[in-house]
Amino acid sequence: MLHVSSDINKLTRDRSVDPEFPHAPEDWDRQHAQDIARAEEIKLTDGHWEAVRALQSYYARHEDEAKINPRELHDALDEHFHAQGGIKHLYLLFPGGPIAQGCRLAGLKAPFMASDPSFGSVS
Repeated sequence: MLHVSSDINKLTRDRSVDPEFPHAPEDWDRQHAQDIARAEEIKLTDGHWEAVRALQSYYARHEDEAKINPRELHDALDEHFHAQGGIKHLYLLFPGGPIAQGCRLAGLKAPFMASDPSFGSVS
């Protein structure tokens, strides 16, 4: 993968960035997340938006990696939300799985095996 600074297309693209979601994918916006949440019967709260930001930030920090490791992402989310109860808190927010369902809301491709029910997330 190309580093952001070496991809001329990313550098020259005129894009308005939502200041609350600086690491959002280019084709993502809040309305898209709200539409998905409505379809999945989730009422978005501040906690959901914080999880979306955390996922987008994690993906941005690991954009040069060939693939996202679901275990490392799981551990990073658990650590980020430790004060609120960690991964248990995230399962309350995302009953379809904090990685699989969270990535859908964040406009990100879930890592391989994140939607495997035996892994602990469902699609």
